[in-house]
Amino acid sequence: MFRSIRATALVSLFLSTAALAEGDPVVVELFTSQGCSSCPPADRIMHDLAERDDVIGLALHVDYWDYIGWKDEYADPDHTLRQRTYAREGGRSMIYTPQMVVNGQQDVVGAQSRELDRLINAHLKAAPQASVTAARSGDDVTVDVTPVELPAGETYDIRVIQYSPMRHASIRRGELAGHDLDYANVVEAWHMAGQWDGVAPQAYSVTVDTDYPAVVLVQRAGHGPIVAAARVK
Repeated sequence: MFRSIRATALVSLFLSTAALAEGDPVVVELFTSQGCSSCPPADRIMHDLAERDDVIGLALHVDYWDYIGWKDEYADPDHTLRQRTYAREGGRSMIYTPQMVVNGQQDVVGAQSRELDRLINAHLKAAPQASVTAARSGDDVTVDVTPVELPAGETYDIRVIQYSPMRHASIRRGELAGHDLDYANVVEAWHMAGQWDGVAPQAYSVTVDTDYPAVVLVQRAGHGPIVAAARVK
């Protein structure tokens, strides 16, 4: 589904107990578009999320509004596919913008900041299911995962996502014609590091090809819940 980069799974024997003690940030994915007149309020919320240490905010620009006169320059059909798969996983028949998905589980319509804060706080208080740490040396990213309290028999995708902290757009056509907008944490690339059975600690390595900052998500295969996340240091 996403661009796949060379990845090698290794056995990890040790994981810092300090890493287990730290709470993972909550992942908020915003599905948005430069062709959507309702999106700027949600885009502004993403600016706030990008400043938080306890949240990983990711803006995924979709392409299905391009037909109304403005092609979103940051849109990726893979983002649209990810949103459609979330909808199918959640038993929903429609996709829309703006939509925020929290830890791959609940969705928030539009820019409902109170509901978003409620969901973020609930996930911050939840008991950890897994732990992940990641580090980068040059173009190589190493990822260490360990189970805490995971259900048996599941498979998890280990994804490394790179994003641009800030992007600017001067929109000349479509519903937002004449607007100059800044977008925070725009997703630029996805790298699949491998899959994990969640049974024992394991390490992965992946090579990235840009200097953009990165985060790692541990997500049940098939776009299920995100059980752990971390920034790549």
